[in-house]
Amino acid sequence: MRLRNIPGSREAIAENHWCIQEPEHQKGNWHQIFGNNHPIHIEIGMGKGRFLMTLARENPNINYIGIEKYSSVLLRALQKMEEAPLENIRFIRMDAETITDIFLQDEVTKIYLNFSDPWPKDRHAKRRLTSRQFFARYHLILQQEGCVEFKTDNQDLFDFSLEEVREAGWRLDGCTRDLHHDEKMIQGNIMTEYEERFSSMGNPIYKLIASR
Repeated sequence: MRLRNIPGSREAIAENHWCIQEPEHQKGNWHQIFGNNHPIHIEIGMGKGRFLMTLARENPNINYIGIEKYSSVLLRALQKMEEAPLENIRFIRMDAETITDIFLQDEVTKIYLNFSDPWPKDRHAKRRLTSRQFFARYHLILQQEGCVEFKTDNQDLFDFSLEEVREAGWRLDGCTRDLHHDEKMIQGNIMTEYEERFSSMGNPIYKLIASR
């Protein structure tokens, strides 16, 4: 269970160099934040940030933006950044439903979705980050050659996501139901905290890559 109520977490986030306040004011200007024209990759629901920080260290010529809804979870990532700063990464505390308010068309090259909330009740399907409603949002901010990469250990959510890719009119570029035993899809894989935990329990990890 995610920690969501650490006293003072919002205040600490508001004062942090790596967390962007009022991100809607940066729409169309994200390259100015980073001081370069490198591609922008984002992770929605970044948790404690290990996945994104590893990518940022390995790929200094890519700018990364981590989006997290819960202040107390984001605070853990900011604490890690204080220990090992990376200038090609920034964070935003926000609900992903408003993502089109902070990025222009063609401003993002890749979107990562890792172990997203499954929202298991049918009436909440549109809240799932792989719903057709969210793919419509991704369509508005991704470059034409951009893609979405999604990993989960939830079979029902994965099956739903495959159907939503089709319904959204996107193309399935890659798919596996056992990532850690798929020689092609596992190449370059970086494990998240959840992935490490679930795979150690013997759970298969599902992954898809989708583009337009």
